[in-house]
Amino acid sequence: MVEERKLSGTAKPMTRVAAIDCGTNSIRLLIADIDGAHFREINREMEIVRLGQGVDQNKAFHPDAIARTLGATEKFAQEITRRGVEKIRFCATSATRDASNRAIFIDGVKSILGIEPEVISGEEEAALSFAGATREFQGRGAPYLVIDIGGGSTEFVFGREKVEFAKSQNIGCVRMSERHFSSIPPRRDEIEKAIADIDGAIRGAADVVPIHEATTLIAVAGTATTVAAAALNLDSYDRYAIHLAHISSEKTYEISERFLSMSREEIASLPYMHPGRVDVIGAGSLVLSRILKFSNAREFVASESDILDGMAWSLAN
Repeated sequence: MVEERKLSGTAKPMTRVAAIDCGTNSIRLLIADIDGAHFREINREMEIVRLGQGVDQNKAFHPDAIARTLGATEKFAQEITRRGVEKIRFCATSATRDASNRAIFIDGVKSILGIEPEVISGEEEAALSFAGATREFQGRGAPYLVIDIGGGSTEFVFGREKVEFAKSQNIGCVRMSERHFSSIPPRRDEIEKAIADIDGAIRGAADVVPIHEATTLIAVAGTATTVAAAALNLDSYDRYAIHLAHISSEKTYEISERFLSMSREEIASLPYMHPGRVDVIGAGSLVLSRILKFSNAREFVASESDILDGMAWSLAN
């Protein structure tokens, strides 16, 4: 489906761009036509590849994880060629930052796409997420706190028109699941240990980011949008229903408790649940609920616009 968004400004010739966000859990592609004022989405795809499999413990990529991710990259490369893309940006995030053998993966991506993939810092990841998440708001509801819960890390980003404070913490949904949970559902003592770990990281982020000063809390990426789908009681995953939905903190706490008490089979049977999120949504929803509790926010706004959109806009500048 083609989606077009117009922002105020003077029209320029449109550029067809491709952004690839390679995270710990998923790899995602966005192809769009962009100028200074228009954003025309051409295609958006996601593959769950679990590149960060075992990275928290072993500090290295598993060969199978590299193979899965390069396979998805090849698929995306075919789509990029077919769509006549002019500019490409490939950004790898938390797992790649931590992996000692990342050169093998980076060389593989370069051979497929013909460009140098970027291993971006947590701070740059935060800035791109902020740019993607807040652009549509055009200053309404500022200042913003953007929360990007990924597979390996969670970004805390505060700002008005641009990033003013940012902190990346290693409390992503895959990392927390691998570090603390031995089963689905996890034991209560495992949940308590995860809470202690998460809360400590949130306090560390709050030393840098003025979490309590935000007017609007925007949550992006798969954990937040899946929680939104649950809150909206969707019959299937509908990104257009989810985008900019307001989800109360109380509802989020309820949904997190529910996910943490369900079996793998029960979670997998939910009509909006992506198969690749079944074993990590419990930990991810716990991260989101603890952030909401710490911030005293009454709600979060779920956004389907995130780091991918920020990357795409950066290519048009």
